[in-house]
Amino acid sequence: MSLRVFNTLTRAKEEFVPLTPGYVGMYCCGPTVYDHAHIGHAKLYVAMDMVVRYLRHTGYRVRYVMNITDVGHLTDDADSGEDKVARRAAAERVDPMELVETYTRSFFEDMDALKVQRPNIAPRASAHIPEQIEMVRQLLEKGFAYEVDGAVYFDVTRAPEYGKLSGRRLEDLEAGARVDVDPNKRNPSDFLLWRPAAPGHILRWPSPWGWGYPGWHLECSAMARRYLGETFDIHGGGLENIFPHNEDEVAQSEAANGCAFARYWIHVNSLTVGGQKMGKSLGNAIYIKDALKRWTPEGIRFFILSTHYRSVLDVTDDALAAAEAGVRRLNTALRLAEEAVAAGKDGQAGLGEAVEEARQRFHEAMDDDFNTASAIAALFDLARDVNSALASGTGARLEDLKEAVATFRTLAGDVLGLVRDDSAEADQELTRHLMEILISLRSTLRARKEFALADEIRDRLAAAGIELEDRPGETVWRRRT
Repeated sequence: MSLRVFNTLTRAKEEFVPLTPGYVGMYCCGPTVYDHAHIGHAKLYVAMDMVVRYLRHTGYRVRYVMNITDVGHLTDDADSGEDKVARRAAAERVDPMELVETYTRSFFEDMDALKVQRPNIAPRASAHIPEQIEMVRQLLEKGFAYEVDGAVYFDVTRAPEYGKLSGRRLEDLEAGARVDVDPNKRNPSDFLLWRPAAPGHILRWPSPWGWGYPGWHLECSAMARRYLGETFDIHGGGLENIFPHNEDEVAQSEAANGCAFARYWIHVNSLTVGGQKMGKSLGNAIYIKDALKRWTPEGIRFFILSTHYRSVLDVTDDALAAAEAGVRRLNTALRLAEEAVAAGKDGQAGLGEAVEEARQRFHEAMDDDFNTASAIAALFDLARDVNSALASGTGARLEDLKEAVATFRTLAGDVLGLVRDDSAEADQELTRHLMEILISLRSTLRARKEFALADEIRDRLAAAGIELEDRPGETVWRRRT
């Protein structure tokens, strides 16, 4: 079975055939670095990481490009001209590039912790202003754009296929346009390619149309062309970015280049908290740094990958606890098999068929639009068979155990990123165990009214960077960031 992916562009599963045999060019919309990353980002980038890992596992050489948006990202009001980076920098009274450096480092720290492999290239929008200006110039020369008082707009009426990615028709967009649309636009759905900047605007660059900065959609088109060519294989991103961001990417890129943009579009669905859409503006965002205080990286990855990437994923304590249990189940089977191999004792129970079946089912699932839920189920069945063989009185054949270990290491580890580092896992378990003892001891002291000793435990933990929070009926702990 060959790899089939659901292509948002055609709204169907298609056989994946790259432009160049053996090579995949892949682009993913990256973060806007004005705050710490939350687990909604984790869902997107763990899913994209899984895609890249699987493509490499099956033999492709992948160039993975993920941009860093450090300028030009507008608020929800696409005509407001308000740049999120500039706004946050002004609020914190720091230089925009200082803000960008802080949160770019924070983003990659979080991704590293979640075992998300770094992209081959992570270009910044602010470092590719010349490429963006050049694309605007080309669009003006070809008649796809127009300039008004230093602002350059893309004319959507010149793009007859506008809406083909999102499925939205231009006439419907025009009918639903707001009354207070930008008066400089020829058409309500036209979008900004280059925006003029007032003298006091922090982030601005000289251009043929005056001082300004690029529209948000432009950066991905320019940087994808720079590093992957005019046409490339896969464009990934969040489902919420299909319109207008990805749609506008397609329109401006194909108008400027005169050829197809991305051939396959892979979109990851959203994440909710208790059934409600998660967002910083809603006040229910869970930052990755906070999630990692409660859950292991592998547990979070398991939680994300246990549901298909095109499905909505709801965050609950029970779901994450179940994910942690699932990770333990896989890693326990791997550890027991490795211990049996290290012991070197050859048994009688055969695992060869179980190992081969697990590999086959895993690849069939992943080839079916990266169905990680079914792939994990295949690994679970192998874990069950390994445990049963080892628990039998005869033991398992040594060569079969070696194959089982290799299968877990490759499929659960290299492809899905679910295999734990033994030393890190031991350290985490020890820390949890010690904290349970200390919290129990402190509760006993408080019940005996020995508050001085109870407070000393709290204060010495605080000095070590661990905070205790007393809640009704329980005490929870967290590492201070």
